[in-house]
Amino acid sequence: MLEIIYEDAHYVAIHKPNGLLVHRTRIAEEKKEFALQMLRDQLGYRLHAVHRLDRGTSGVLLFAKSPEATAPLVKAFAERQPDKTYYAIVRGYAPESGTIDSPIRPDKDHQHKEAQEAVTHFTRLATVELPIPVGRYQTARYSLVKIKPETGRMHQIRKHFAHARHYIIGDKKHGDWRHNLMFLERLNSPSLLLHAASLTFEHPFTGQIVTIKTPLPNNMARLCREFGWEAVMEEQEELRAAPSTPE
Repeated sequence: MLEIIYEDAHYVAIHKPNGLLVHRTRIAEEKKEFALQMLRDQLGYRLHAVHRLDRGTSGVLLFAKSPEATAPLVKAFAERQPDKTYYAIVRGYAPESGTIDSPIRPDKDHQHKEAQEAVTHFTRLATVELPIPVGRYQTARYSLVKIKPETGRMHQIRKHFAHARHYIIGDKKHGDWRHNLMFLERLNSPSLLLHAASLTFEHPFTGQIVTIKTPLPNNMARLCREFGWEAVMEEQEELRAAPSTPE
């Protein structure tokens, strides 16, 4: 059963776990479970996706309960109005803050299309150096980053951090396999370490500002504790304690 973290007369949001697709796609026809289908079956009525998260990404995923509720939020996302916050564990010591402004070309099925503007802002929250050799280095360095994507291109965050050579751990397509393997074998961490922690938007029917939050998934929270990132964990515990309600 999916965890519902927000619901009103028009919208419902879940905490999407790692590895769950939002909806059926041409390249994933063989999969039997999708968030849209599972939540529809759980609630007993039709739902509509207003945005998406990559399969490997965990966190806030919002659905509309009617076509009338879907249209204004789809438009808002297209116009970059909702505020989104992600957390990720990446390879290396990332800069204290920065902006990655690098156009993204659509995936291979749409290579004929022009590259699209893509902008990602980030802040480094914590670092760790592990006494574990990876590749030609005798130790391995990692950062916890807070990410605010300005645009919403497919795989934008993963592609941008790969572009900056601060690969997101657990990213099989755009990441560094050596670090992914180390996290799997030495740290028992098989999942993508990218989490959509909060989503803020103006409610189309009430005009209220709605903020929906969900804490880090268990595996990512465990790694934060093991790496000594207590201050960030305290922030996440505050998110866990605070209900997701209109402000």
